[in-house]
Amino acid sequence: MKCPRCKTPDLLPTMIEEYLAAMACGQCHGSLVSLLYYRHWAETQKPDAAASASTDLSRPRDTTSALMCPKCARVMTKYKLVGAIDNRIDVCATCDEAWLDDGEWELLEQLQLSHTMPAIFTDQWQRRLRNEKTEETRRSILKAAIGETAAAKVEEFRVWLNIQTSKSSILTYLYRD
Repeated sequence: MKCPRCKTPDLLPTMIEEYLAAMACGQCHGSLVSLLYYRHWAETQKPDAAASASTDLSRPRDTTSALMCPKCARVMTKYKLVGAIDNRIDVCATCDEAWLDDGEWELLEQLQLSHTMPAIFTDQWQRRLRNEKTEETRRSILKAAIGETAAAKVEEFRVWLNIQTSKSSILTYLYRD
């Protein structure tokens, strides 16, 4: 099997974690992880609280181009991890394999996602990230339009408005102007 990122070197057996086998590239240091093996590992291993307590979120380099699965040669789907970090995990839905770029396993551990990785591949997880990004964009547009202080007041009003039982009456009153 050839590396999906480098295209030339053969992937070699390795252990990315104790009892978690993978196939690794000696050139780019990425790893192909069988999600079947991963699920077994996650069920039998307890999260290491000391390792996941780190607050230093180093950002490994992410493969931005589409990757082809080294097993079936189909395009792998990219799944974003969290909103603040651009890294994405590449997954082959056909082979149930995940490609982790160099440093992404450590990033998953830092984000406390190493034991719940399949949750990242759900529509619910990805939809939540898109909604967070949309809300962040809306806030930045508002700040650019009216300034940081006024935007903070609008946000404070929005929070207050959301707990009001007569929210629709308040909005109707405001929209009249």
